[in-house]
Parts: sequence; structure tokens; C-alpha cells
Amino acid sequence: MKVKAVANDVGISPQKVRLVVNMIRGKRVDEALTILRFMPTPTAKAVAKVIKSAVANAENNFQMSPAELRITDIFADKGHTLKRFRPQSRGRISPILKRSSNITVLVTEEEE
Repeated sequence: MKVKAVANDVGISPQKVRLVVNMIRGKRVDEALTILRFMPTPTAKAVAKVIKSAVANAENNFQMSPAELRITDIFADKGHTLKRFRPQSRGRISPILKRSSNITVLVTEEEE
């Protein structure tokens, strides 16, 4: 059974989140959290939080063992974009797009 956890509107662009997410796809949960703990980017902290939430959902709602969980699917989609403008020379403006992402994690128990 697949157990899901989602973090909506994380204030990091999806392009930056995908760099971290691609490194841990398909790994065991404890191995993925160890990799994320030693990553120097703040994105790793947000991804680890979603993974821990998915593990807690599996453990509390479906009585699955956290030691046997594997990340089957993880992806970062585009969230809301805040649009701001910055004044430029000669009366012009240039846009500032502050992007956010939705991080989704699906975990399942390993088959032995």
C-alpha cells in the first residue's frame, strides 16, 4: 500500500528541489534521511520534513514498520508564484518571480 505526504507552497523553486529529490528517489527511508542530513542545502531540510511526515502517516495510520519503508515516488511540482516588480532606469520595471513548490512523497513497504 502506498502512503502519501504532501508539502504545499514550500518557498523554494521547483528547479532547486528537483536536484535534491532526484538523488533520493528509490532509496530506503533511513538511507535517504542520512543523505539529506549531510547535504549543505536548505532544500534538504524541507524534503526531509516531508519524508518524515510520510513515515509517520504509514506508521500511525496503517501500522507499517518504519524500518521497512522505501521511497517509491517523490516529485516536486510547481506551486504558487508571487509576482513583484522592481523599478529600472528610464521609468521601466522588471518582474521578480518568487516561485514555490509542492513536494509529494509516496512510500511503501518492501517485499522480502
